[in-house]
This record gives sequence, structure tokens and C-alpha cells, in this order.
Amino acid sequence: MPYRPSSPYAPRRRRFTRRGRLAVLAGALLALAVAIAVPLLLLLPRDRPAVPPAPPTLLVPEGWRSVQVYEAVDRALALPDGTARKAAAAPAALGLPAAAGGNPEGYLFPATYPLPGGTTAEGLLRYMVRTAAGHFGTPATAEAARAQGLTAHQALIVASIAQAEADTTGDMGKVARVVHNRLARDMPLQMDSTLHYALGRSTVDTSLDDTRIDSPYNTYARKGLPPTPIGNPGEEAMAAVLHPPSGDWLYFVTVAPGDTRFTADYAAHQANVAEFNERRRQEGGA
Repeated sequence: MPYRPSSPYAPRRRRFTRRGRLAVLAGALLALAVAIAVPLLLLLPRDRPAVPPAPPTLLVPEGWRSVQVYEAVDRALALPDGTARKAAAAPAALGLPAAAGGNPEGYLFPATYPLPGGTTAEGLLRYMVRTAAGHFGTPATAEAARAQGLTAHQALIVASIAQAEADTTGDMGKVARVVHNRLARDMPLQMDSTLHYALGRSTVDTSLDDTRIDSPYNTYARKGLPPTPIGNPGEEAMAAVLHPPSGDWLYFVTVAPGDTRFTADYAAHQANVAEFNERRRQEGGA
């Protein structure tokens, strides 16, 4: 039988659908892009400069005392023990305000500090003092302190007490209010934290003998504020001092973690202290 194009077995001429034409076009464009990209990649330098590692850092937590900061600086910079303390003995080099009286306590702002190569103890402490000035040495801080009957330095002292005494951030304002109320009534502050600062220790236990030590930081025996801050407070503690909540509280005690009781009634306070002492006895802490 002669070949006829109309035969059902005869080969047919293929025609692409619209979708097929688009697929072929997309494939061609992709092949062209690859053909262009590969030579460009070959032209790029193979040995790209490595990204330099970030410098180490030093974290100064809120409430640390200066002696703790000095020790941490020496460790972080691999310096002989006592190097940072010696640097702090030259207050003029640190740029301390006159109100500090040459004592960096309270002016070593708690933060995370980078330690690039060549960092010195003196330079790092000076930067901490400058950072504190940027937060606490502003006209707004001084004005808010005056509204509370305090100088900026006195506000820093109260902030350090609130930082040390408060069991939670939320309690800082109430502790500050207790300090304000006691100062207004010419009552001794009777803060355990100031005693322990004088004794160079950190504890929640205070003995009768502790309250008899001869020290300007003995706020059981002496009225008014201690002469310097007792640590390096953070912004939240300072805000609590400058804007404390209203309240008539004169006493407080942390009976258990998260359970600090504030009151203006001395009998109620004595009952709270008795509960605290009983808990400590059961825990073997007293």
C-alpha cells in the first residue's frame, strides 16, 4: 500500500502547546543564566578575608561591689591581682565626679563591656565611670533627685541600697519608699545591707553584735545615709528611687523568696521577722 500521510500510523509533526513553549523558553533562559554565572564565580577571589572575631566582653552585673568589679577586670584582662584596684586609687584618672569623694563605688556602671586588644584596667574603669555619668549624671536625674529631697549622689546611695535589699525588681520602689519615709521621720535606716558592706560579706543573717559595729555604714547606730553607695546599681534601681510608689511603709523583711512584706506597723513587722527567723532555723541557716 502506498504511503499516505493521512494514515493513522504515519509519523506526525509535533506541535508545542503554549505551556510547552513557555517551558522551553524558561529552560533556555536558565541555561543562559548558568552559563553567565559560572564564569563570574570563577573570577571572584577564592581566598576571601576572614571576618575578624568579636572582641571578648566583661559583664558587670547590677549590684556588684567595686571589689568584685576589680577582681573581674583583672581576670578578664589577665592582669596581676590588684591591678584594677590600684588603678581605681587614682580617682582623677577615672573622671569621677566631685561628689564621689574619690570613691568609685556606685560609679562603675553595670553593663557588658567589649575588651578590644590593648584594653587597660584604668581605661576600662574610666569607661565604666563615663557610662555611669551618661545615665546618672544628667540634669534630668539631678532634678528628679531634688524632687525627692536628695542630691544626685544621695540618690545613687539609696539606689544601691534598694538594689541590695530588694528581693525582686518590683520591690525596689517599695524599699526606696521605706528609705524616704525613714529619712523624713529622722529614723535610722536599719539596713542590713549597709552593715554587711562594712563587714565585707554578703548574707541575709544579721546578729546583734553586727548592729554594734563602729562604722559609718552602721545604719542601725547612725541616722541618715551611709557615706557612699554600697554597690553599683542599675537603671531600674535608680528609677525606683527617683519615682517610688506612694506608701507609709517603715519596715520590711523578705520572709521567703518572692515574699517580702512591707508594713508601717511595728508589731506586724516583728511577727514577720519571727516567721523569717523560724524559716531560717528550719533550714539550718541560723
